Amino acid sequence: MSTARAERVVTSGTFSLDGETFDVDNNVWLVGDDDEVLILDAAHDAATIVAAVAGRRVTAVVCTHGHDDHIGAAPALAEATGAPVLLHPADRELWDTVHPDRAPDGDLRDGQRLLVAGVRARVLHTPGHTWGSCALHVPFLDAVFTGDTLFHGGPGATGRSYSDRPTILASLRGRLLTLPGGTVVHTGHGQDTTIAAERPHVPAAL
Repeated sequence: MSTARAERVVTSGTFSLDGETFDVDNNVWLVGDDDEVLILDAAHDAATIVAAVAGRRVTAVVCTHGHDDHIGAAPALAEATGAPVLLHPADRELWDTVHPDRAPDGDLRDGQRLLVAGVRARVLHTPGHTWGSCALHVPFLDAVFTGDTLFHGGPGATGRSYSDRPTILASLRGRLLTLPGGTVVHTGHGQDTTIAAERPHVPAAL
């Protein structure tokens, strides 16, 4: 029986887009067991994330989307752990503004399965916050890792470049809110929630 679990690491830094910069705290998630983990998002501080990994094998660094606060530490994490960095290709333009000399190592694809600590995680392409935003559903943990697509309180922001509100609402209603209501939502910022708790916060009209 797998002993896989989710561990939260909080890192702090800035998020910059469209000429504005904000101070942000990010959730970085480690999914795995005592031997190996998958890192979800590479936010701000590679050293803090590596310390939390604590010598375990890293199977991949999965970037839920291409905003700079979620990918800034990706090259340093890849170098420190030897793990490939994965990103949906629709967010490559965002990536290239941050890391013009270093490409991701592989693509995230809708329906793709990633294996870690004996459990499978399924990639869900959920565009809207960015064109390449993805969530990771881990049925063994009764959890979904939503990046900035779904938060405690409703949909992620869509008022900036590379985003669209009707698109994120379609992604939420078609890809995330169809999961079982008890599924725990581990977000890119802030506190956890559940699918059932967020259903009333997503408008029905597109």
